[in-house]
Amino acid sequence: MKRLTGNEIRELFIKYFNEHGHMVEPSAPLVPIDDDSLLWINSGVATLKKYFDGRVIPENPKIVNAQKAIRTNDIENVGFTARHHTFFEMLGNFSIGDYFKKDAVKYAWDFLTNDDWIGFDADLLYVTVHPEDEDAYELWRNEIGLSPERIIRIEGNFWDIGEGPSGPNSEIFYDRGPEFEFDTPAEEMYPGGENERYLEIWNLVFSEFNHNKDGTYTPLPNKNIDTGMGLERMASITQEVPTNFDTDLFTPILARIEEISGYKYGEDENKDVAFKVISDHIRTVSFAVADGALPSNEGRGYVLRRLIRRAVRFSKELNIARAFMYELADPVADVMHGFYPNVSERKAFIKEVIRKEEERFLATLDEGIQIYDQVKQKAAKDDGIISGSDAFRLYDTYGFPYELTKEYAENDGLEVDEAGFRNEMQAQRERARNARKSGDSMQVQSETLAEITEESTFTGYQSLNEEARLLHIIKEDNSVAQAEQGAQVELIFDHTPFYATSGGQVADKGYIRSSNASLAVQSVYKAPNGQNVHVATVESGTVTAGDTYSLEVLEESRNFITKNHTATHLLHQALKDVLGDHVNQAGSLVEKERLRFDFSHLEGLTDEEIAKVETIVNEKVYSNMRVEIAEMPISEAKEKGAMALFGEKYGDIVRVVDIDQYSVELCGGIHVGSTGEIGLFKIVSETGIGAGVRRIEAVTSRYAVNLFKEKEAALQSIAGRLKVKENQVDRRVDALLSEKKDLEQQIRKLKESGQADKLADMTNEVKDISGIKVLSKEVPANDAKELREMMDSLKSRAQDTIIALGAVNDGKVSLVVTVPSALTDRFKAGEIMKGMASTVEGKGGGRPDMAQGGGTAPENITNALQFVEDYVKSSQ
Repeated sequence: MKRLTGNEIRELFIKYFNEHGHMVEPSAPLVPIDDDSLLWINSGVATLKKYFDGRVIPENPKIVNAQKAIRTNDIENVGFTARHHTFFEMLGNFSIGDYFKKDAVKYAWDFLTNDDWIGFDADLLYVTVHPEDEDAYELWRNEIGLSPERIIRIEGNFWDIGEGPSGPNSEIFYDRGPEFEFDTPAEEMYPGGENERYLEIWNLVFSEFNHNKDGTYTPLPNKNIDTGMGLERMASITQEVPTNFDTDLFTPILARIEEISGYKYGEDENKDVAFKVISDHIRTVSFAVADGALPSNEGRGYVLRRLIRRAVRFSKELNIARAFMYELADPVADVMHGFYPNVSERKAFIKEVIRKEEERFLATLDEGIQIYDQVKQKAAKDDGIISGSDAFRLYDTYGFPYELTKEYAENDGLEVDEAGFRNEMQAQRERARNARKSGDSMQVQSETLAEITEESTFTGYQSLNEEARLLHIIKEDNSVAQAEQGAQVELIFDHTPFYATSGGQVADKGYIRSSNASLAVQSVYKAPNGQNVHVATVESGTVTAGDTYSLEVLEESRNFITKNHTATHLLHQALKDVLGDHVNQAGSLVEKERLRFDFSHLEGLTDEEIAKVETIVNEKVYSNMRVEIAEMPISEAKEKGAMALFGEKYGDIVRVVDIDQYSVELCGGIHVGSTGEIGLFKIVSETGIGAGVRRIEAVTSRYAVNLFKEKEAALQSIAGRLKVKENQVDRRVDALLSEKKDLEQQIRKLKESGQADKLADMTNEVKDISGIKVLSKEVPANDAKELREMMDSLKSRAQDTIIALGAVNDGKVSLVVTVPSALTDRFKAGEIMKGMASTVEGKGGGRPDMAQGGGTAPENITNALQFVEDYVKSSQ
């Protein structure tokens, strides 16, 4: 057996299958593209579903890939076991209707045992099969020559994720020797049992059935092979180390943690857990941020936030008291650079994101400790148990890890309702799962479109009208020879000018006509073999396959769509110019009336930034820059500086849209000949649509002019109502605002004079608590500003008193508290406010002498005000 680095294993695997006729599929981004059923790409096959269910026919039915993946269902185990990870790499070879079990088994055995490749001792390998899969058993027994005792039948060897392709699987195990038996029960000491000796290294899935909607299984039209080999596990075997964390994929990260902490990995089991947690989580976060995910309170962002906070929590075991994780992105990028260059390319951005998140958490950790103190007091008064809901609130709202709550509770002689906490966590997972698309994770194969292989040429780059022969009529997923009036059909022609929806650009609409029939085209999409499929309604006559038809694209719609598409390219580059190179496209929509562009950026744009972007795009439009489009090898396109869209897959020959070297992108869409055709560009809105993803909506040409006309009409209306000319509106509005301010001051003075007597009466309610004067009261106030003004008046009347006021308006609570400067060494207004605000399910804080806050639970305002008196009592 060779001693191989992780990078060498990956390279060998891809090279082996490439030499055996497999197409190399690039590793897809961790953030799924056009697949709402997944939170993350979690396996090698997850990115190939389009091939397995027949939506797309691959250029080569034999595929190999090395796919990065994230799984967080066992996050609590990470750091405590030898092989649990949140980020890992899966090596896989796949057959889409080509070879099946025999070749899959032979490939696996040859790669593992041949000295030219991995070179394992064949006597150390075992396999498992499904009890009813006699074909697999016979292959291992007769083709490979394994003895029966090295082929174990296991009932669980069946791969099934619900509706879609499924089938039995066969796993390959490596015997690491008796020194890895540890304290394993004898009944578990076999390949497939719960033990450390026999390590699963490869899973071969024989996908041969369709799992149908009704729960039945039927044979697949095309049988497939789907395999998966864990890179980290293979590295641990070839490098002869006890755990995945001892491989070269992790050791540079561990070494950097040693430098930061001053501790050595491998000398203390408890500290080793922290080393493992941190090294695992930084790989996940670095790759996820590189692929477009950012920390937030929901979805993928919530996972990243949780991983960073979990790592910071374990860093306390290593006495690390500062933000440090962002520094670990350097060794992650160094180790993975060869195969995953985007981590290195975006390293500065990744480090900035992680650093900010760490610093934010370190700040909130202190706040969480203060809230814990309140929870502790509550539990101590009751039954000595911190409820699951309180532990979850600490975790979810204040970022206080459950492990810390449990540790603090034990030190305080309390218990935590762990079952209740887990129930709250499970409820949150269900909410997150329900928020994602509940659709199929993989579709049932459809034979009709997949079997159509005739070529259909797209001519729409040059033409809007064509005479074309109708190749196929598809109605209700079946090919038919004719279709009558009123039918909805899908049509494939030998060539077509109609653009199919792709790259954000919507499909063309138009008409299909002959002397015998007329149809209206509603949409166009790509068939599995690449043909444009026209979805149309038969308005009159009878449609017949084989006849010739006139295809006409609606010219006006196409013209406005092309203006918007080219404007999108200009917008993309302008955003990079103004905000930075970290801006990447995260989605787009190009329609006749508008364009929409989603992009990665941490913060909302300022008015000044929006104006700059808009100005740049319009300057490029006024310059009437030439738009040149050419096809070339992808290597040449990259040399030209062409921008590839994030997550898109490109062939060897690509189409490059070059706007006078200002914007150079790979794009299959339709564009104007020169930017002057766009006419005018106007941003309509800029909003956030998710963690670190912003959205700009804009209009061009006629629709931009119409927008300005609407604004002009609105200005004319306002000027008319103010009885001034349009150029005097600003001056008149300023005058009205000044008058309003004067009136508000008069009203305030009247209120103050009316409130003076009320405030005098209120000072009579001051309580003496062990020599400390305290006034806490709910008062009528319209907003937080009025509440502060009332506080200022009270302070002048009771300067030696701790004062807390609360008011309720529109279902929300406003709070303010002051502490005399002479008492701030004993009582802190900020601490008092945090306790009050949490009671009304809100937040607050401030200086030792003055703090303010609020919340959304007005029914608890009395308890919040009572907290002030309790705080003073407990602090003496």
